[in-house]
Amino acid sequence: MRTAINRVLTGLAGLVLLVLGGAVLAVGLGAPSPSWWIHDGRHDVLLSTAERTHWRAADWWWPTVLAALAVLLLLSLWWLTAQLRRRRLTEVVVDTGDGEGALLRGRALEAVLAEDAAHQQGVAHAQAVLRGRPTAPAVRVWLRLDADVPPRDALADLTTRALAHARDSAALKKLPAEVRMSSVKHRAERVT
Repeated sequence: MRTAINRVLTGLAGLVLLVLGGAVLAVGLGAPSPSWWIHDGRHDVLLSTAERTHWRAADWWWPTVLAALAVLLLLSLWWLTAQLRRRRLTEVVVDTGDGEGALLRGRALEAVLAEDAAHQQGVAHAQAVLRGRPTAPAVRVWLRLDADVPPRDALADLTTRALAHARDSAALKKLPAEVRMSSVKHRAERVT
């Protein structure tokens, strides 16, 4: 979901910048200005002296400009940190017992864990994501349960089977987990 939103917003921003930049370049090279262009000719400045100083005397102008720029800066920083933050753990360090270590692909462990969880009784769908550090991973599991399955039983099965199997197979001392459960939506039954 995040990647789709990111691609759409980046594409729209790129398209707007491309159209505006192309129009500025075309008008600067002597092409006739488009109908939506805010200036008249090639030698027209972007902001005239009157346009630049029009709101300068108003008390609300500079606080509004600074607040808008601060919000824009904060949104840009939030977006940048969201891009740089790694969501998934790519590798898990496995202690082989001989003083050496092995690397286990995080996606492989996620797939096995999700498949083990999906084979539990009453689980319609399961998904797992590894987080944390390669030496101390943690997992987030989403379970979609059938309507008649108690969440307590599904959680007990997950911890004693799928999570224990993943922890033992990767030779981890502990594997903290956050489990989120939802039920499968079904159509209402008709009562006669």
